[in-house]
Amino acid sequence: MSKIPTPESITADWLTEQLRASGHARAEVRGFTSRQIGTGQIGKCVRFELELSDPDGRAPARLVGKFPSDDPVSRAAGVQLRNYYREVNFYRHLASDLSISTPRCYFADITDEGPEFALLLEDMHPAAQGDQLTGCTAEVARASVLELVGLQASTWCDASLGRFDWLGSIDQGPELDMQGFYAQLLPGFLQRYGARLADDERDIISRVAAAPACPLFAPLDAPFCLEHVDYRLDNMLIDTRTSPPRVTVVDWQSVKIGKPLNDVAYFLGAGLLPELRREVEQDIVRDYHAALTAAGVADFSWAQCWDAYRRGSFAGFGVTVIASMLVQQTERGDEMFVTMARRHSRHALDIGAAEFLE
Repeated sequence: MSKIPTPESITADWLTEQLRASGHARAEVRGFTSRQIGTGQIGKCVRFELELSDPDGRAPARLVGKFPSDDPVSRAAGVQLRNYYREVNFYRHLASDLSISTPRCYFADITDEGPEFALLLEDMHPAAQGDQLTGCTAEVARASVLELVGLQASTWCDASLGRFDWLGSIDQGPELDMQGFYAQLLPGFLQRYGARLADDERDIISRVAAAPACPLFAPLDAPFCLEHVDYRLDNMLIDTRTSPPRVTVVDWQSVKIGKPLNDVAYFLGAGLLPELRREVEQDIVRDYHAALTAAGVADFSWAQCWDAYRRGSFAGFGVTVIASMLVQQTERGDEMFVTMARRHSRHALDIGAAEFLE
């Protein structure tokens, strides 16, 4: 087998090797079945169910492999945006030091910056993938937002993050002209999806392209921490057997040094139906702020938190407009991007964030 496996080249011997390298010394994979799972746009996930011999009884009987998309457009985007490179390096260098819930990683490797890469991850069964289209309950939303404290508190204003070039820079601008990129792709986005949006939704999405003051394009300043960037239901595995639900976060393809409230606002804006969000969002953000404080984050007042949350409502605009134009177009993808456009624009309008475009 080559250094970077594919779903077709993986063998029982290779799976045995990864289990033993991860501490399951007597485990042996005698056979396995595989099937594609998930709804990823840039990556492809495959579940491996193992015919396993393990005298110690601790080795996992299921694993999930993640590989580049089969679609050449999506693969090219994964390389251009460094998605594959970021995710492999996240599991190599950061995941084990964070208290946010992530799957255990059994293998992570990449050729240069891709597209050839592979991850072998813990299968969180019976947790189920969230559904961006249907949204979630207030209980799931609260658990998901509080899970962010495990990502953010330990990396809050941590200048040592700058040692990883793939996380971006703390004291410089973005790697590319994001506003120019947004403006370039906006006409195609509106041509494809504009007719399905309300007038005020199209208007605020369009205004962002010509608003230099928009928080989406603001340079990074304090406070900063690790930002997932695509923190939404499709990227979460949710186990509702417990109360509160257990949330495990996946798809670390866009992780960077960023603004903490971007992930909070992005999740609540996209994951809750607007009627429910209006009822619960301030209480959830207050609980998040209290948890940050309890985790040792100081000098960050509630007023600062809420202002940053309102500014963060624009975080979803970039993902919606830019990503939708760079990945393979699918029926579910179209529904997802329209849903995100509606919810993120409605979110910004509801909390008066349009004032930041002036």
